[in-house]
Amino acid sequence: MTTSAVSGTDMRLRLDIAYDGTDFHGWARQTSGVRTVQETIEDALALVLRIPVTLTVAGRTDAGVHASAQVAHTDVPRAALDQRSLDGDPTKLVRRLSKLLPDDVRVLNVNEAPDAFDARFAALHRSYTYRVTTNPAGALPTRRADTAVWGKPVVINRMQQAADLIVGLHDFAAFCKPKPHATTIRDVHAFTWHDVSTQHERDVYEARITADAFCWNMVRALVATCLKVGEGKREDEWVAQLLEVTKRDSQVPLAPACGLTLTGVEYPHPDAFAKRAAVTRDRRTLPKH
Repeated sequence: MTTSAVSGTDMRLRLDIAYDGTDFHGWARQTSGVRTVQETIEDALALVLRIPVTLTVAGRTDAGVHASAQVAHTDVPRAALDQRSLDGDPTKLVRRLSKLLPDDVRVLNVNEAPDAFDARFAALHRSYTYRVTTNPAGALPTRRADTAVWGKPVVINRMQQAADLIVGLHDFAAFCKPKPHATTIRDVHAFTWHDVSTQHERDVYEARITADAFCWNMVRALVATCLKVGEGKREDEWVAQLLEVTKRDSQVPLAPACGLTLTGVEYPHPDAFAKRAAVTRDRRTLPKH
């Protein structure tokens, strides 16, 4: 149950979630029966509460993508929380779920949320971090799950110049895998590159990107675009040209999924949940010049 209106007998729950996406086929439950984050958590919740559970998530991550701060919500009958030794307290679900969930996914917090809270539509923006190394030796064994390998050396200043062009409200169709009837207009609030190399981990970079929302494959395409500019294979003008394209451009590569982690979802004050959700549901357009 995930309707926008919560009945008096139901409670809306907010779940804060983290996972290693390496062995998951993305967030969304699939009919093919492959392992997904959504199905894993929903099945564990259903086992505890003894009712079917459906989660609405802030951002559907792709196969192999990680999350340290994913957010989801669901509506459950208050009666279900009055039983099962939960005493009506949703926070007790954290310990119960920790015993049922596999080691690569954790529900960090469960709290009652206002009826107007919507994990997807009430969000102001999402933040991702992309971690990549150009070291010929590859990633450290202890970081292989969250650090992608790029085969050519790069210049970070060139990558930042490319990222600066991407910030703002644009149609990102060139960078997105298309979905029917879905807009590809997004507002990128910040996009920065950082050299995070250490004595034992050379040539490691992190891209940190925040936007109101992201479309399918968008972050990995933007990162790969910057890396191509960083290695000198492309110029800034190419990036500017891509922002004028109205369909997926086959020249834009995808960076490996393993380097990407959802690191934050921000929401407005609870009084503004409903207003924000209404704005998000509107189909966006670019302003006319």
